[in-house]
Amino acid sequence: MVAELDRRAAVAALLRQPGDLLVVSGLGSPSYDVHAQGDRDENYYLWGAMGSAALVGLGLAQARPDRTILVVTGDGEQLMGLGGLATIAIARPANLNIVVIDNGHFGETGMQTSHTGLGLQLERVAEACGFAECGRAARPEDVEKIRAGLRRKVGGPRLHVIQVKAENLPRSLPPRDAVHVKNRMRQHLGLQVG
Repeated sequence: MVAELDRRAAVAALLRQPGDLLVVSGLGSPSYDVHAQGDRDENYYLWGAMGSAALVGLGLAQARPDRTILVVTGDGEQLMGLGGLATIAIARPANLNIVVIDNGHFGETGMQTSHTGLGLQLERVAEACGFAECGRAARPEDVEKIRAGLRRKVGGPRLHVIQVKAENLPRSLPPRDAVHVKNRMRQHLGLQVG
């Protein structure tokens, strides 16, 4: 598939009408992309936690099985957390969706070609681990299909890759105070803050 999607437009489509969706975003561009669509108490931006977005999503999915969890991460970060995909597959949370924004490059360190740029397909790795649903999106209608299915139960976790152009877009910086981001999510969920 030829990458033809603009990452901001793809994430905007994915987050259209988020409702009560809880969103975990990975370090760097995925957090900028999510924030560009509007800062919400339901957004949990990771700063300095490279490789752990999917596992943070797993913890949230296990703690709140009544809510739909969406992890928006990048190919570089998910490559650092490959072992986490096996753990997620074994745990089988039916409310966890992982979307990897794949530009085939390590965008935060200088746009070097990543493993996915050399042919590795993260959706196939997730499928081999035992995810309930996996796929790749390269057209706007594919992204809409992912968005429409976020709340549909399939008996386990999902991982979809959205193939995007390799470009560095202007940053939309979310709050960098990790304690503030954590506390506002906890407060939104009705948990004690402090």
